[in-house]
Amino acid sequence: MTAIITAAELTGESAGPRPPVLLDIRYQLGGPPGRPAYEAGHLPGAVYVDLDTELAGAPGEGGRHPLPDPGVFGAAMRRAGVGADTPVVTYDGGLGWAAARAWWLLRWAGHRDVRVLDGGLAAWTGPLSTEVPEPAEGDFRPEPGALPVLDADGAAALARDGLLLDARAAERYRGDVEPIDRIGGHIPGAVSAPTAENMAENGTFRPVAELAARFEALGATGGSVGVYCGSGVSAAQEVLALELAGIGAALYTGSWSEWSSDPDRPVAKGPAPR
Repeated sequence: MTAIITAAELTGESAGPRPPVLLDIRYQLGGPPGRPAYEAGHLPGAVYVDLDTELAGAPGEGGRHPLPDPGVFGAAMRRAGVGADTPVVTYDGGLGWAAARAWWLLRWAGHRDVRVLDGGLAAWTGPLSTEVPEPAEGDFRPEPGALPVLDADGAAALARDGLLLDARAAERYRGDVEPIDRIGGHIPGAVSAPTAENMAENGTFRPVAELAARFEALGATGGSVGVYCGSGVSAAQEVLALELAGIGAALYTGSWSEWSSDPDRPVAKGPAPR
């Protein structure tokens, strides 16, 4: 099963015998909450899920968006109607970062049938709804560990011995700017791989062959691969893109927000050495 679904495919499945649970994960870093946008119009039947409070734990030593408590995450998914065997489709209003965070968490927690709407809300051509649904409670119970994760030591080791991709914008990787964290730069040995380059001009994922060629050029040629970003959100989109290309990857959940918080951890600046 692919990790994404087109709007046309979603229309067909929603009218079929096993319609997917729809999760609206609209989120903007540093921007307004997604709930008002959801209430102004969402895919019919979609349930809003808050990234900061339901798809992440409280900010702290583990970074800005550490993994959520499985009990909190499980309760949010059941409230949305997610069952152990129900298909799930997540979407957001941007580059798939927040939707991919929900996709990754569900997969990590053991759900096997979850996809991201390719192109997000902008790809949807059907009507929108302002009705807030009240689905029957689902029975999904998280069983964490189905996808690989990295801690800071594991990320450092992978940067030395495998391939660690930095999914942030190139200027943050180089340390030219750092609008959020204590210091700019990147984990020594990491390779710059901005998430925007996973997308076509229309906001959908690039074709599989193009993604595979991109990651091969970055060094994904059979060894271990990991991804990090600022706080573990946009990196989930890169893990999804790698999966589309047939490459499994671990997520450094604490990402740069955790790494850079410790002044004893090394920081590299500038472009990657050639």
